[in-house]
This record gives sequence, C-alpha cells and structure tokens, in this order.
Amino acid sequence: MKSQARGVRRLIHATRFSLQGLKALWRSEEAFRMEVILVALLAPVIILVNVTPAERALLVASLLIVLITEMLNSAVEVAIDRIGPEYHELSGRAKDIGSAAVLFSLIGAAIIWGIILWPL
Repeated sequence: MKSQARGVRRLIHATRFSLQGLKALWRSEEAFRMEVILVALLAPVIILVNVTPAERALLVASLLIVLITEMLNSAVEVAIDRIGPEYHELSGRAKDIGSAAVLFSLIGAAIIWGIILWPL
C-alpha cells in the first residue's frame, strides 16, 4: 500500500524504508558486505592522497556506483526469486545482466582509481 504521508513525515517514512533495505541487504548479500568493506578500506586513501577535488570526487563516485549497482542487482535478484524458484531462461538472463552490471562498475572503479593514482 502506498503511503499517504506528505512533507517531512514522508521523508521520515522513506528514510525508515531505506534503512530497512540496507539492513536486509547487509544480512542477506555477502557481495554487498564485501564491497562495503572494500569501500571502508579505500575511504582513508581518498582522504590521504594528494589529488584535486575533482579527482577526489571521482574516486568517491566510483565507489558509490559499485555499491549502488550491487543494490540494484540484489533488488533484481530478489524480485526474480519472488516470482518462483523454478528456472526460467529470462530470469537467468536478468540475473546475469545484473551481475554483469556489477562487474562493469567494479572495472570502472578500478580504471578510475588506476588513472588517478598511478601517476602518484
């Protein structure tokens, strides 16, 4: 059922739902937990390295894109699993495409980090 809340109340509800989603994601998705740990390990590098503000923003954005892509991939997988446990070619394809998106986000992040940090 769609919430009828408006204004600040709607923002509070949306925040609560987002936190519930993060909690469920953390509990059920090992890949997400690993990526969060990777982000936590790389965050100090972003702070300590001597780069321009734009480069720093790219480093942060590349890590956020990995997490966002993993979240969307997990959402696709949950929706597909909700439909049913039996194998279907389209369900498998949807999950594979989501997984490929995560792979590309990781490759993109690695390229960005390499381009920015290699000269240092």
